[in-house]
Amino acid sequence: MIWQSAIDFFSFKDPNVVYVVAGIIFINSSAALVGTFAYLRKRSLLADAVSHALLPGICLGFLFAGEKNMPALITGAFITGWISIFLIDLIVRKSRIKQDAAIGIVISFFFAVGIVLLTYIQKNGNGNHAGLDHFLFGQAAAISKNDVILFALVFFIILFAVVLLFKNLVILSFNPDFAQSVGIPVRFIEFFLTSLTVLAIAIGIQALGVVLISALIITPAATARMWTHHLKKMIFIAIVISIFSGIAGSFVSYTRAQMPTGPWVVVILSLITFVSVVMAPKGLLRKFFIRKKNENKINDENILKTIFELKGFSEPEKNPIFSTLELTEKRMFDTKKLDAGLKRLIRRNFIQHKEDHFQLTTAGKKEAARIIKLHRLWEQYLLKRTRIDADHVHSGAEAIEHIITPEIEKELERELGIEGIPEEDY
Repeated sequence: MIWQSAIDFFSFKDPNVVYVVAGIIFINSSAALVGTFAYLRKRSLLADAVSHALLPGICLGFLFAGEKNMPALITGAFITGWISIFLIDLIVRKSRIKQDAAIGIVISFFFAVGIVLLTYIQKNGNGNHAGLDHFLFGQAAAISKNDVILFALVFFIILFAVVLLFKNLVILSFNPDFAQSVGIPVRFIEFFLTSLTVLAIAIGIQALGVVLISALIITPAATARMWTHHLKKMIFIAIVISIFSGIAGSFVSYTRAQMPTGPWVVVILSLITFVSVVMAPKGLLRKFFIRKKNENKINDENILKTIFELKGFSEPEKNPIFSTLELTEKRMFDTKKLDAGLKRLIRRNFIQHKEDHFQLTTAGKKEAARIIKLHRLWEQYLLKRTRIDADHVHSGAEAIEHIITPEIEKELERELGIEGIPEEDY
């Protein structure tokens, strides 16, 4: 049954499916495109305010046109959306109210006005209002051919504007002060970009509704940011994620009767975000492994350093013998971490296990000497370049010794004038 529904959906024989998918693609692409710059400018939360402010505009557009005329509804939504942003900025500039509180005030006011107007329209006896309440949560199935043409037109307008002003948008997003200093018309571009954002939100209300449309502005850009630092790639990934979630949400709605498209689009988009939070290059999973790797590195180096402190290397021809009891008496090692560290050092051929004791290998002695060298290099640097007391430099070197790279090591040697001194002499 599901396979047959999938075949029917992706064959695009049903014109309604074609209109819905095409409409979703243009809506989601527009939202992801402007949402990327809104995210970079740290104005994503404004999308939520704008989306809620669209409802009274839709109602006013309906009252003006006397029917559900999409251009009239979008025009009304665009106007009230822009008014909401103007009011937020005005409240922040002219009062002691912070932006988050101002957004909350404006959201509540406009949404309440929208509900009042919607109730008035539903009770005045005008039969043309049927389905107007679907703009609250969206009804993608109602997208028509004319709507698709309108959505496509808006998308290409947004795309053309972004391509035309891309360089200025990049500078404005990352460094607005610099943009103003080099003569870029910051206020005009901010006005223009905000207008594009409001327009993208306005055309998306039919598919996702005023409650969920803000997710299309915020979530794709935030998700894409986890996968790349390159702006063009970020825009591309945001659009791909948004389109995929749109098509997947439409598919679920098509295969399961009474399942709304808009909420499913947001659910799938959110699932992609959760997966990205875990699996992305800078996600939780990678951070966990990096943290674990660093913890193991520090533990292993502390074991080698403790062996040096216990035995010393006064007899170069002999490799020190030690037991775990000696290590734990010298330093408060966690038993499990000590055992795991010794196993790793054995695998790396730094330590040999012989019956009831352990023995450093030649490679282990060399590695231990390197760690001690880095520790003492940093101690000497602190004594030379800072006013830290001599009895306080040890604790700082304990932490830094594990992250000194070969390049930093050479710089420290040059700074201290001790280049070429072998590690055994430390």
